[in-house]
Amino acid sequence: MNSLLLPTYFPSISHFVAMAQSEKIVFEMEDNFQKQTNRNRTYIYSPNGIQLLNIPVKHATQTHQKTKDVKIETDFDWQKKHFKSLEAAFRSSPFFEYFEDDIRPIFEKKHVFLMDLNFEAMQIVAKCLRMKFEYNTTTEYFGEVDTNTILDFRTLADGKKDTSQFETYTQVFEEKHGFLNNLSILDLLFNEGRYALDYLKNQTLILK
Repeated sequence: MNSLLLPTYFPSISHFVAMAQSEKIVFEMEDNFQKQTNRNRTYIYSPNGIQLLNIPVKHATQTHQKTKDVKIETDFDWQKKHFKSLEAAFRSSPFFEYFEDDIRPIFEKKHVFLMDLNFEAMQIVAKCLRMKFEYNTTTEYFGEVDTNTILDFRTLADGKKDTSQFETYTQVFEEKHGFLNNLSILDLLFNEGRYALDYLKNQTLILK
C-alpha cells in the first residue's frame, strides 16, 4: 500500500497506522493551510480528559497560504506549556521516562516553519518506534489522486473527518474517563513502548 498524507504535529494514531502499514509514504507539500486541523495541533489524555495542544502560527497577509510557508508564532511560550502538559499527562505512564530525552528537543529547538517542526516530530517518534521513516514529497497539488496506485489519507489531518476506531490499550487515566480513541501517537508510545509498532501494524484503517 502506498499512502498520501499531510505532515501534522505529533500525528494521530490513525496517521501512524497508515504510515506503519505503507510500502511507500508520500507527504503532501503543496496544500493550503487550514485552521482547526491537526496541521498545528494534537490531542492528549490529560488528568481532566482530552486536551488540545495547539501551536500558534503567524497570520498570513494573503487569503491562501501553503502549509509549507506557515511560520510559528514565537511571542508565546507554547513549547514550555506543551511539555508541562505532556509531563502531567504521561509522567506516570510506563514509558515516558524512557523516551523523554528523545522527545524533549522538539520543545527546546526554535523552529521557524511549522512544516519543519512536524517532520522532525514524526522522525523522532518513528525512531522511538523503531519504524523505518522513508518518504517522498509532492511537487504539485492534486485534488484527486489515482486510488489504484496510492491511498489518499490527507483527510486524517482533519480530526472531525477521521472516524477511525482502534483496539483499546491501557491509558493512564482510563479509570477516570474511560478509553479515549485515536489520540496523539505520543499516547500510544508512552503507554505501550516497544509494543506500539506491533499495535499500529495490526489495526484496521478504513478510508472514508
